[in-house]
Amino acid sequence: MATSRDTPGTIADAALQVGGRPPAGQAAGAYDAVIVGGGHNGLVAAAYLARAGRSVIVLERLGRTGGAAVSTRLFPGFDARVSRYAYLVGLLPQKIVKDLGLRFTVRRRAVSSYSPTTRTGRPAGLLVERDASRTRASFARLTGSDKEFDSWQRFHGMTRHVAERVFPTLTEPLPTRAELRARIDDRSAWESLFERPLGEAIEAAFDDDLVRGTMLTDALVGTFTHAHDTTLRQNRCFLYHVIGGGTGDWNVPVGGMGALTDALADAARSAGAHILTGCEATHIATDGRTAEVTTAQGTFAARHVLVNASPHELARLLGEQPPPPAEGSQLKVNMLLRRLPRLRDTAVEPHTAFAGTFHISEGYEELETAYRQASTGRIPSAPPSEIYCHSLTDPSVLGPALAREGYHTLTLFGLHTPARLFTTDHGATRERLLRATLEQLDSHLAEPLADCLAVDSDGRPCIEAKSPLDLERELGLPGGNIFHSALEFPYRDGTDNGDELSAAARWGVETAHPNVLLCGSGAARGGLVSGIPGHNAAMAALSH
Repeated sequence: MATSRDTPGTIADAALQVGGRPPAGQAAGAYDAVIVGGGHNGLVAAAYLARAGRSVIVLERLGRTGGAAVSTRLFPGFDARVSRYAYLVGLLPQKIVKDLGLRFTVRRRAVSSYSPTTRTGRPAGLLVERDASRTRASFARLTGSDKEFDSWQRFHGMTRHVAERVFPTLTEPLPTRAELRARIDDRSAWESLFERPLGEAIEAAFDDDLVRGTMLTDALVGTFTHAHDTTLRQNRCFLYHVIGGGTGDWNVPVGGMGALTDALADAARSAGAHILTGCEATHIATDGRTAEVTTAQGTFAARHVLVNASPHELARLLGEQPPPPAEGSQLKVNMLLRRLPRLRDTAVEPHTAFAGTFHISEGYEELETAYRQASTGRIPSAPPSEIYCHSLTDPSVLGPALAREGYHTLTLFGLHTPARLFTTDHGATRERLLRATLEQLDSHLAEPLADCLAVDSDGRPCIEAKSPLDLERELGLPGGNIFHSALEFPYRDGTDNGDELSAAARWGVETAHPNVLLCGSGAARGGLVSGIPGHNAAMAALSH
């Protein structure tokens, strides 16, 4: 496995110049806010608070800012920047981009998804494009009629309606359940997404197994569950994946994910916030009015502490009993290819198929089978996964020579790979799962993927795989959960109007301590790369 190399010449490098010491003229303990963790949410909070005139310091354990949203020159000898962990942007509000003056852009993908399959012994697939007429034709070729496409349009019309009404609330005080239901104002949509297992709505809307599976995949990203889970974990995951921007679009960050967190660090720094990297918080003490954060470099006191870490890590820092880790469930694979592989389905060009989300072994029954096998502690016989090619939409992540020669980055995200699978013989299990996953991809290719992989300057194939346990070790994510904890619906229970709630509770960032706020993905309306918990924690702190 190749080691990480942070992109040189970035804001993250500038942070290293601080050297893990309090800034000159600013003694430890003289801050309005100490932010523990320099991931994207912590940087959003720092930028908002500093722009409001508050004194702010960010303490980051790692040697660079960005958390899971970083760009890395991963493969020796190649000028290719890979979004090593998080890789797409769907939930970042334009409000945050505009408020903070971020120099950051995204591009919309021309293709939503391609799902290869075999029908009557022949290669086939479902191609969902921006062009509705071409998408209709693909549905008809696969299913033999327009019925499934018409149902697809109606289903997405429902989710679009919900997205347009729910997304704006994510940067407002947390609504009650009744308030959000009234805002959506669609009984059928509310029942389908908030009340009943998502599988019921999918099965009522679609007959084709591949169409059903393609719809279900958004409910399973990083979430080990199934279509009919009565806890509705799948519904919550699905909701956050279809409401982004009020459209549900998942966009490509120009320059990679590190471009976003570099822009956020720049905004925070320009507003007056200090950032210390290589500075790990080891303890938080608070009496509800003031707080102290202990590090090896000294103790930092402040009116507020905002924690950009998981609820599990927050409890550890406070010396409290932590909740059980929320189990992660994903295999993240980064690759660099000399060229895109040819497909068995010759009706679709590789540059089209890989331009969106390329679904592998994600038929409805395949997803259910994989879930049941993993539930018993077995690697799925046909591991489901999805792939996307960043460089097709944003060639800037490649050096000019690589782009001219036809190289491409490729990211694979495996589903139904819970952390429990890796607790015994971690490395060997990860390699077995990687081989099994790539075998499923190869079954839809006209040539082995291995023939297309670049080889680095050390003679190794340019491929890296990360399990949930790798993410736990490298990023401090308990259980390797990319959302920090189980996702929750974006409302609060109760019928009150919020007048008696604290500011932290109104914004969904409260902890058991009035002046300690949760600004990471484990806050209400957290998860994914959004900056929303950072915004909301800053709003709560600014209300004091």
